[in-house]
Amino acid sequence: MELLVNGAKTYCYTGGKPFDAKQPTVVFIHGVLNDHSVWILQSRYLAHHGWNVLAVDLPGHCRSEGEAPSSVEEAAGFVTALLDAAGVQRAALVGHSWGSLIAMEAASHLKDRISHLVLVGTAFPMKVSPALLDAALNEPMKALTLVNVFSRSTLAPPPSALGPGTWVYGASMALGRRVLASNAQVNVFHRGFKACDSYASGEAAIQAITCPVLFVLGEQDQMTQPKAAQGLVKAARTSGKVVQVTNLSVGHHQMTEAPDATLFAIRDFLKI
Repeated sequence: MELLVNGAKTYCYTGGKPFDAKQPTVVFIHGVLNDHSVWILQSRYLAHHGWNVLAVDLPGHCRSEGEAPSSVEEAAGFVTALLDAAGVQRAALVGHSWGSLIAMEAASHLKDRISHLVLVGTAFPMKVSPALLDAALNEPMKALTLVNVFSRSTLAPPPSALGPGTWVYGASMALGRRVLASNAQVNVFHRGFKACDSYASGEAAIQAITCPVLFVLGEQDQMTQPKAAQGLVKAARTSGKVVQVTNLSVGHHQMTEAPDATLFAIRDFLKI
């Protein structure tokens, strides 16, 4: 599905089902050097079980045109424009890594337009080491290798993810190369990492949201370690929100390393 958002063509995967304005909507937001495909199992399931799905390619990434966001706030503004373009008055937001910051920031501004907020592989602050930032800019293939080594707790997924025998590491490397090559004007790898590293409004954002929040954290996550999300968890609980935390024994890519568990956590949370 293509939408015109801020004057640019924007691609949204709908899970194989046509968009139906009468159904509730969930928006999936990917992280740095990813695209809509990282949500393939979760988005297809929800699309076939009563939800509109908009699994977006962020601007300047893969099948979406426009300027790649240079900050979390800019990307959050895109999410608002996306909902307006789709004619969606209320939606759930699900974000992974950088996408979790984008979803949280968007929810803090959209208030009651957001029914549920799911933060997968999140942390605040989401600092990126200077060495990795430099490598993303000047040696992106080296940085991509490092990220995939630190992101994964397994080399082969369960059958429900990408099929028996799929090489998770290799598939992720191929996706990263494809996303990076999709934008000849901007290094979306470095720009995305810089946006994560610079974001300073996480605690204020989590306190400002008005919907229930689910944290899906990887116990072996070396990119956004679970302890780095505890400040957000505490702030959300202190401000009186409904908060759930699901801890999975995987790394940073919960959606492919524990696809069923990630799906079931999201599915059950959306029933609240």
